[in-house]
Amino acid sequence: MIELAPPAEKAFLIAVDTGDDSGWTANESLIELANLATTAGAEVVGAEWQNRRHVDPNWYIGKGKAEELVGARNETHFDLLVADDELSPSQQKALESLLNVKVIDRSRLILDIFAQHARTHEGRLQVELAQLEYQLPRLTRLWTHLSRTGGGIGTRGPGESQLETDRRLIRDRIKKMKGRVDDVRRARETSARGRDRRLMATVGIVGYTNAGKSTLLNALVGSEVALAEDRLFATLDPTSRQVKLGDGQAAIVTDTVGFIHKLPHQLVDAFRATLEEVNRADVLLEVVDAADAHFSEHRATVQLVLDELGAGDKPRLVVFNKADLVDPAAKDGATPAPAIAGSVFVSALTGYGLDTLRAELAALLASLWVDVDVHVPYAAGELLARIRERGTVELDYQSRSVRVSGRVAPVLAGELERVAAAWTETLAGSPE
Repeated sequence: MIELAPPAEKAFLIAVDTGDDSGWTANESLIELANLATTAGAEVVGAEWQNRRHVDPNWYIGKGKAEELVGARNETHFDLLVADDELSPSQQKALESLLNVKVIDRSRLILDIFAQHARTHEGRLQVELAQLEYQLPRLTRLWTHLSRTGGGIGTRGPGESQLETDRRLIRDRIKKMKGRVDDVRRARETSARGRDRRLMATVGIVGYTNAGKSTLLNALVGSEVALAEDRLFATLDPTSRQVKLGDGQAAIVTDTVGFIHKLPHQLVDAFRATLEEVNRADVLLEVVDAADAHFSEHRATVQLVLDELGAGDKPRLVVFNKADLVDPAAKDGATPAPAIAGSVFVSALTGYGLDTLRAELAALLASLWVDVDVHVPYAAGELLARIRERGTVELDYQSRSVRVSGRVAPVLAGELERVAAAWTETLAGSPE
């Protein structure tokens, strides 16, 4: 027997424009919300927005506008109402009671998309944690069976006890999930220490969702190692691969989850273990969709999340991707691409600008190197071998030690200085 897929939910979108969202109008934000709803599997059948000084504390939109939605429901037959901002439990309840349809907000919609797209154990852990933290203050809305008889006599006591039991269960589950996410964080730290030991430079790819981060990583590696699709949040789980930069240089490049306007804070918190890859990176590649009219606003959103993670000031190379959509010359991957003021124009699809990107990334990493001039013992042969691979140095083999002078990566410089200091102490304590 063939199982038919359930019909798509018909979604109606609402937003309030208070003028506080710099660079974004309610109409523009609704366009993105429509893309999110479509990504989640809904059919968008209409949208309304309202100018207000503040959102209505009871209805989100004004009561009059909310009552107009009854007519829109009768006309479009929508069965899902999606608000562009996070709703309070009372706002959600008021709209559900008025319209008799399911009501969710942007945060819940994004969480649903993440739940659909999480493929690895790590991703599913982090999504579940975010969902639990979102649901806890809204738990009264999840237990509608407790209020079917209404309030008053005969309904007090058991329902409340059940609700408190459920809250405790969710809190316990959140505690357990946080412990498991911490395990993920520790595993990543162990992996990062291994990379540090190899002294491979690390690069984190960041950017707005659907800017082409995964496609760029695939293009740099030369094979499809990361899922790349033309949709929002196509991939949630980080992918790390070694990328050759030229002149013998190489780096570990990690693709991270995309950012989005009004990203739910629960996701930032839950995905912190993954996003800490950004903090550990030596430099960032900020991928920008050059063909998007709102790329400036997208960059502001990315900067906001990076600041929250403590990585806002990290060295960065801006990569304007999808250049083939704005410049006909970029359709030819063999055409040379310029680098302008710390930014590179590329097309991950055609290969345009990738050589320039590799060169600029290598130069940025090299600019972070530091000068060294130390003496280490001959016994430090393994360290000296790594120095030759990962630095621009001269080795002067003297009677009792090797003088190392030149420029190396900061991590390598620190290891050299520790070995040199220990060697100096050994010499100072030895008899003439």
